[in-house]
Amino acid sequence: MTYSTLMVHLDGGRPNAALLDVAATLADRYDAAVIGIAACQPVQIGTCDGYLGGEYAVIERDIVASELARAKTEFHAHERLARHTLEWRSIPTLANIAHVVAEHARAADLVITSAGPGFADLATHADTGELILRAGRPVLVVPDGAATATFETVMVAWTDTRECRRAISDGLPMLHAADRVVIAEVAIDAIDARAPVADAAAWLARHGIDADKIVARMKGTSIDTLAAVADEVEADLVVAGAYGHSRIREWAFGGVTRDLLLRDRRCTLLSH
Repeated sequence: MTYSTLMVHLDGGRPNAALLDVAATLADRYDAAVIGIAACQPVQIGTCDGYLGGEYAVIERDIVASELARAKTEFHAHERLARHTLEWRSIPTLANIAHVVAEHARAADLVITSAGPGFADLATHADTGELILRAGRPVLVVPDGAATATFETVMVAWTDTRECRRAISDGLPMLHAADRVVIAEVAIDAIDARAPVADAAAWLARHGIDADKIVARMKGTSIDTLAAVADEVEADLVVAGAYGHSRIREWAFGGVTRDLLLRDRRCTLLSH
């Protein structure tokens, strides 16, 4: 299994170097075509009579064009991506950016995005949670700092849910390429968790992937425990199911917050 087409979502309002480095490494590994995409909204300021227009609208239009052009230039200037580039998509829009990027995900096997900015910058970056829940494709979330895409040690954050079963299947190309794969589940009752973890490991074995099994007894919260396991095994990629309801400007996956898993040089692959 492989990824034949990657889609990388750039933010026109800030540098995307770490994101593009990860995309280039994966494009080399899978000999994949890469589609670059950026979407940008004008800032809409309401008045009692509606939205400001005229000269203000022209200025906003120019700002949007400039931010999209900046992202396009950065994408095409990345030397390692050059031979993989399939196309670039610049999208000025009034719609929710997560919805726009999710629609375009139909063209790719894997979407690559950064963890994303705060509320104030959502005019240039998709809300990560909404994108994951809407894309219908696995989404690789890259931390803002220097990240690695070697993915030598991959940890599957196992929960016996539909979303996690989808995630482990979507992550097979990365699991095949890893030096070590760990399936970890946090449980109050370790005995009850062993059978599902064993089934998942046996399924991977039939795909030619040997996996270590860890059932960790909860210490503190499940978040703390799972993050501690990821640190202990030195995982540079976590595969997890993203579940729950889309909430405005916040996101969660498998009960694990991004602050604990998307740190240092660790990426996270999520499916919904």
